Amino acid sequence: LVSVFNRKTGEPPLINGWIPYLGKALIFRKDAFKFLLDQQKKLGDVFTVHIAGRYITFIMDPFQYVYVIRNSKQLEFHEFADKMASKTFDYPALSKGKFPDLKENLHRIYQYLQGKPLDIISDHMMKNLQDIFEWKCSQATDWETEKMYKFCCSVMFEASFVTLYGRVPAADGHKVISEIRDKFIKFDASFPYLAANIPIELLGATKKVRKELIHHFLLQNMTKWLGGSKVVQARQDIFEKYELLGDYDKAAHHFAFLWASVGNTIPATFWAMYYLLRHPEALAAVRDEIDHLLQASAKLAFHTELVLEESALNESLRMCSSSMNIRISQEDFVLKLEGNQEVGLRKGDWIALYPQILHMDPEVYEDPEEYKFDRYIENGKKKTTFYKAGRKLKYFLMPFGSGISMCPGRFLAMNEMKMFLFLLLARFDVELVENRAVRLDNSRMGLGILLPDVDIAFRYKLRS
Repeated sequence: LVSVFNRKTGEPPLINGWIPYLGKALIFRKDAFKFLLDQQKKLGDVFTVHIAGRYITFIMDPFQYVYVIRNSKQLEFHEFADKMASKTFDYPALSKGKFPDLKENLHRIYQYLQGKPLDIISDHMMKNLQDIFEWKCSQATDWETEKMYKFCCSVMFEASFVTLYGRVPAADGHKVISEIRDKFIKFDASFPYLAANIPIELLGATKKVRKELIHHFLLQNMTKWLGGSKVVQARQDIFEKYELLGDYDKAAHHFAFLWASVGNTIPATFWAMYYLLRHPEALAAVRDEIDHLLQASAKLAFHTELVLEESALNESLRMCSSSMNIRISQEDFVLKLEGNQEVGLRKGDWIALYPQILHMDPEVYEDPEEYKFDRYIENGKKKTTFYKAGRKLKYFLMPFGSGISMCPGRFLAMNEMKMFLFLLLARFDVELVENRAVRLDNSRMGLGILLPDVDIAFRYKLRS
């Protein structure tokens, strides 16, 4: 039932649900994509849904996104993100007066993930990925069979860890990192529940696992690791300036940064690899592009002009990303949209953009359910013009959020995934062993990159 009670003039229609407090939470969790499309058909492009005690107004028309994104004064994001992160990763909220300017200082550090510093950290990542692939090579004398998600997870986790935090000097460095990785996977499985505000005490061993993970990042452990990145060093230096930030709190911040670095990159790498292997013509075309590049330059160098590879990667991101871009209204205010539309918002209301609707819109992307590896190429160059209703879209691919909530590590993440595919296809013959479709697991809808519902076997051997 659509409730019209207690709506003020100019407020969008409200979908309340009949269960007190929960509202439409259960049906939304089951399949947010279908639920939102159904409401859009009934109510138009702006409506409010009551979900677990929150009133969330969805803006469904991609031409209206810009009006939400540019209103960053009235529509705030950082406080919400800070609250969620401090609860999930167990450090004190930054917005409390105890840590003046800490949020701003940490934000400034993201300059290490752009421009020249980005080139430096990307070079380190390339070197570390090469080392891990070399190590895999030394073990793969003939066809080697592995589960694909597990493979992506092991390579990307170790390469990211070593690039950001440094090498574990012990002789069994690989083993130490894989122990951290195994705990990380256990914690990550509970992430959607923590994000949904479910108390960690109800999530089995998650609390214990989180504590163990955070202990790895205590200063006495981190100082043993060799060759960490500037970005992590700069974060460490800032934390040292805050006496009220305990050793455990600092370690929890480092752990949160690790999660932010790999939590979405690992599944995104899996999907990029899976779709290429499922589509032999795409695999052949991308490999051909890589081989051409390598013939032109004898050195195994990573270049950004791999347009086919980038298009294939963007296409898999289009299909597997499901992030909800959230803003919170700081006051009672009227959001002005295109075409003289006005939306009345109350203080504390949530506004949400749900780009997956755009990514799967047949008007923007023909046959959106189909993987087309060259969708982002036009006349041999990168394609950046997409249309809806005959009008050019400003936003057409949004796997990394938008505006003030855009992922600051997105350039590094893209580079990492490109390098992974580059090295994999340059070094190995790869093929699927099982012929079954892997589907998206919807339990992370709204939280980033969706995970696969099952893992799938593939095999690889050194290219002759």
